[in-house]
Amino acid sequence: MNEASRKIQRIYLVLTLLATLSTSLIWGVNTLFLLDAGLSNTEAFTANAFFTAGQVLFEIPTGVIADTRGRRISYLLGASTLLLSTLLYLLMWQTQAPFWGWAIASAAIGLGFTFFSGAVEAWLVDALSYNGFGGDLESVFARGQSTAGAAMLVGSIAGGFVAQATNLGVPYILRAVMLLLTLLAAFVLMRDVGFSPKVGRGPITEAKQLLRASLDSGLRNPQIRWVMIAAPFSMGVGVYAFYAMQPYLLQLYGDEQAYGIAGLAAAIVAGAQIVGGLVVPFVRRLFARRTHALIAGGVAGTVALLLIGWTDRFWIAIGLLVIWALAGSATTPLRQAYVNGLIPSDRRATVLSFDALMGSGGGVVAQPVLGRVADAWSYSASYAVAALMQAAAIPFLVLARNQQAASDPIEIAPT
Repeated sequence: MNEASRKIQRIYLVLTLLATLSTSLIWGVNTLFLLDAGLSNTEAFTANAFFTAGQVLFEIPTGVIADTRGRRISYLLGASTLLLSTLLYLLMWQTQAPFWGWAIASAAIGLGFTFFSGAVEAWLVDALSYNGFGGDLESVFARGQSTAGAAMLVGSIAGGFVAQATNLGVPYILRAVMLLLTLLAAFVLMRDVGFSPKVGRGPITEAKQLLRASLDSGLRNPQIRWVMIAAPFSMGVGVYAFYAMQPYLLQLYGDEQAYGIAGLAAAIVAGAQIVGGLVVPFVRRLFARRTHALIAGGVAGTVALLLIGWTDRFWIAIGLLVIWALAGSATTPLRQAYVNGLIPSDRRATVLSFDALMGSGGGVVAQPVLGRVADAWSYSASYAVAALMQAAAIPFLVLARNQQAASDPIEIAPT
């Protein structure tokens, strides 16, 4: 690997570390924060659904911005939007704002993340290609995932115990400070490499042409289509399974004020991201095709969710959460490599944003439905329903395997 590629990877890891550390400070207590603001389970997860609805609404426009005006601009806009919307969240918690306020603020947070979703990955892949990177993308994505996992581990645990020692609003103050640092770091370090912003016949015309071309490279391309269609079931359920675990673990633990225990759910997922990134080389040797790994991960995750809904033991639920999180984290870099290997550079950010949109769309539906199940019956019943939803992704992954895509076979480089 040449020095230019190493520099790109270092910048990618620094930005991943800062962004994940800042955002994860509230992940261990976010559901508790919403409930403390006076929302019911249904309202809290509906507010989260507005977050994912914001992602659905803005994924394509922000992806077009990244592909036409630059990936650096998109990242800076994302950090700025998340900073302002976090401060708005804090203000509404202090004033006991009505539900419609939470819906608007949650959609704004979704907007912030859409500026990140396609831009960072597209920036990385194009910059590596421009600098002659000859390695496998899974190794880079795996390092990024492990870095994000380490940052999430620190952030989620710190946020949980800070909230327990002070109050639920302090992690949001810390998040705002860290987002400001992330914004400054991106402004100094990030430059578009291997990509030239497009200026021509106006932003709307450019956006229409790019969106049309991106659909041709995405949903209309059968090699990518089935993986994208699987996303609403697996990723949509994943958001609920993560956030519902906070109050569910407190319920199983028997102390609803033990916010540090609630942060444990986020810490487990963070640890799984670290381990998942480290075991990617082993997973690559275990499967001949990337879709085989995705199918196996989908089956393991489904079984784990079903058993989480079945058990009433705290430590068994913890162990099953570890299995569920590992099943997803160990296969995510392979999915990224599969999709990126089929996308042309000039529309990469938009296609990746559309892929993220598909997952967010599932969350818009799944979160309020599963939140309602939790209110009407129990959290355990909601996890059983979540398992059935995630199982629906597996047939689409089988269809993706049948396409025999060029990026599907796993080639092991000689050591």
